[in-house]
Amino acid sequence: MTLTVRPPRRKRPATSPAPAGAARSAPAPARRRRGRRGDEERQERGILSSHDLARPGLRTTFLGSRAVLLVGLFVVSVGPVLWLVKAAVSSTRDTLRDPFALWPDGVQWDNLEQAWTTVRIGEYLANTFWVAGGSTALTLFVAVTGAYSLSVLRPRYAKAVTALVLATLFVPSVVVLVPLYLTVLDVPLVGVNLLNSFWAVWLPAATNSFVVLIVKRFFDNLPRELFEVAKVDGAGPFRIFWHLVLPMSRPVIGVTVLLTFITGWKEFLWPLLVLPDAEKQPLSVALPRLSETAELSLLMAGLFISVIIPIALFLLFQRQFLRAAGQAGAIKG
Repeated sequence: MTLTVRPPRRKRPATSPAPAGAARSAPAPARRRRGRRGDEERQERGILSSHDLARPGLRTTFLGSRAVLLVGLFVVSVGPVLWLVKAAVSSTRDTLRDPFALWPDGVQWDNLEQAWTTVRIGEYLANTFWVAGGSTALTLFVAVTGAYSLSVLRPRYAKAVTALVLATLFVPSVVVLVPLYLTVLDVPLVGVNLLNSFWAVWLPAATNSFVVLIVKRFFDNLPRELFEVAKVDGAGPFRIFWHLVLPMSRPVIGVTVLLTFITGWKEFLWPLLVLPDAEKQPLSVALPRLSETAELSLLMAGLFISVIIPIALFLLFQRQFLRAAGQAGAIKG
């Protein structure tokens, strides 16, 4: 009887357990493929897909129509400003004879100097800065303090006051024009006549319910936890307002300043009523009156000065303004 000896079975090496993150990292290529597919789908969403744009005739038509649209928008929006620049340094004869010719008699740089001195554009420009600057300062003060009271302090009557402020938006400005003018002639409880005073423009401009609601809406989205922590640390309402609310409200303050300043700069009807004295009138009121006596070239130069200053201010501060507006969505984070 023979015995067969079988060789011992070799044990397979024990496989080490896969790390916990291996199962999660395995489908990464699939996720990448799905991400690329989603990006392609998002790129194809629109009037024309990538397959449609691959056709030469359709692509040429689409790009040509888009270029025509952009050029049309540029001509409509920037064209009048460029023509005003041309007319401001042209002679009256050139503007009347051939409005679109480029300086047949040469560039008249003296128009800007004569408009500044002879037509007194500099004095009216200073009045415009006073009107727009004072209206902006008072409007910002009323809007920020009023919105802080209604949104952060939240008294019992906050909802009723907010409803009343909202209701004033539905009242046409023409309806309150005569009562507001009579109020300026004889201010109640004071008995002061504000006619021919900048306060007659500043005080009505400060009661801007639209700006108050915009600032209040921004304050409603501020984190309440910071206010509660500040109250626990012993901070009062003024300290919370000055050290917490104002630093976080730079975006809405920038928007408020820009909107209010531009509104005060181009205001015409109300300054015409309450500032009958020509020495205190802004450019928006003085230029139509000067059109009856001043030369056309000097009038165009004055219009150019009145338009270029707000444009230059916006271009100068647009980076800070857009940066502050971009920080508005980061407050909640």
